[in-house]
Amino acid sequence: MPARKRDLLAAAITAAACLTTQALALTTAGPATAADEVVSRGVTIPEFYNPPTTLPAADGALVRSEPLPLALSLPGLDGSTLPGTATRLMYKSTDSNGQPVAVTGAYIEPSADWSGAGPRPLVAVAPGTLGQGDQCSASMGLEHPLSLNSQTVSVGYEDLAVYRLLAEGVAVVVTDYVGLGATDRLHTYVNRIDEAHAVLDAVRAARSVAGASVSTRSPVGLYGYSQGGGATAAAAELQSSYAPDVTLAGTYAGAPPANLTSVTKAIDGSELAGALGWSLNGFLQSDPELKPLAEAHLNDAGKAALTDLSTMCVADALLGYGYTRSSSWTTDGSSVSDIIASTPALQKFLDEQRIGRLKPSGPVRLATGVSDNLVPHAQARQLALDWCALGGDVTYKPVVLPSVGSALLNHFAPLLTDQGDAISWLTDRLAGRSTASNCWTMPVQP
Repeated sequence: MPARKRDLLAAAITAAACLTTQALALTTAGPATAADEVVSRGVTIPEFYNPPTTLPAADGALVRSEPLPLALSLPGLDGSTLPGTATRLMYKSTDSNGQPVAVTGAYIEPSADWSGAGPRPLVAVAPGTLGQGDQCSASMGLEHPLSLNSQTVSVGYEDLAVYRLLAEGVAVVVTDYVGLGATDRLHTYVNRIDEAHAVLDAVRAARSVAGASVSTRSPVGLYGYSQGGGATAAAAELQSSYAPDVTLAGTYAGAPPANLTSVTKAIDGSELAGALGWSLNGFLQSDPELKPLAEAHLNDAGKAALTDLSTMCVADALLGYGYTRSSSWTTDGSSVSDIIASTPALQKFLDEQRIGRLKPSGPVRLATGVSDNLVPHAQARQLALDWCALGGDVTYKPVVLPSVGSALLNHFAPLLTDQGDAISWLTDRLAGRSTASNCWTMPVQP
């Protein structure tokens, strides 16, 4: 193993032992004094995350930046910081209504050298589901991988993928998405346009970070699983129209929620049933005209749940709303899926979120666990079929693992077992190595 990678591994192992101490720092710091202070479940959100009233005109333009201390870091023997130097970002994007929006995130300049040909590449990491409270954001998770108090628990599980990419000498930019971190609005959970724009604009923002080694010449890759897989899939579809200046060398989309109608049915009553609340909150944030429908169909318990979930992270939702049936939230005992099926406006809104109607730019690797019944395997496989029919350069990877009886574990296990192969595939694309679509094998693929 190269010395630099050994140092990176040592950094991760040593720092992991200090996780609890690092985690408590976020919630034990003294109170902020800003007049517009935001506190989410006992966590004071740094003032950095409060967007200004006026934003730059250009998408991807930096609004502000500051050094971001990485919890898992050590000084290198050559005076560098392992695994790299991080910068907290706020940048301008455009939401699904065509309005300017501030998005936060982080850029990490790696200490490791890029061993491939050409300039150092850049990968935009689109996080998986983290929650809807601002304290759950991925950029805060880089500073505090485990944050807990009596009201909330946040785990920065995407840090593993980030560090694996940094170890390869790949620069990484992480988006917090619209409204997650930035305190001016609710996170528009699984809104494909908001997410795609946030991912693509993160690439643009990274190029403007002071001291960054990446530029418009750097190969660009996208990495995401679950919510992140949907975000990178949507970004690959919208790149040509929204960000033609961002040429994609490769996109990894793991377990993408491409068909929200199917996903809504699957998560209802599961361990992650709280994600239904995040979805509904996000829909209402994106389209306030849906609010009368929510008022008509949600009972007091449902309305209280949506308010409660709006500040929760994943662990909070698992503990507070695991296995909840949405029928307990409605006035007539119908499920959310039943209401969607009988309401044209909701059907139209979810249909507009469908991924798979546009040819993705560049090669894509789509992975899905064959036993995944949380973000259902069938709808992810259908996305591969849809892209193949459009002429996409698709590498389809079914992850064959036995069902363990838990929808959450069936969904989460492929993230871990396939991550090494996914990153290897992506770094090959960044290094300029060619790939061939395996669309022709789809008839015999599970």
